[in-house]
Amino acid sequence: MLVKILGGIDLASAAAFLMLIFGINVLPQYLVFCAGLLFLKSLFILMGDVLSGVDFIAAVLLFLSIPFNLPSILLWIPAFFLLAKGVVSFV
Repeated sequence: MLVKILGGIDLASAAAFLMLIFGINVLPQYLVFCAGLLFLKSLFILMGDVLSGVDFIAAVLLFLSIPFNLPSILLWIPAFFLLAKGVVSFV
């Protein structure tokens, strides 16, 4: 059950990245919410989970995407990683 909740966080964050990529207006509150959850989820790196590094980088990029327009490649890579992690957690 916990894995599915964490996967849902990944899918919600991947959706935020995809909305940024395709130019859909994303509420800053949604970006902060997803980035905050990803940052909390990235603390699992202290327990040895290597993929939590992806969560940390994605959280930083989501925080940076609020005041700045980031290059598209910096948004595509974490979007695909988070989407893959989210889908695998539901399988």
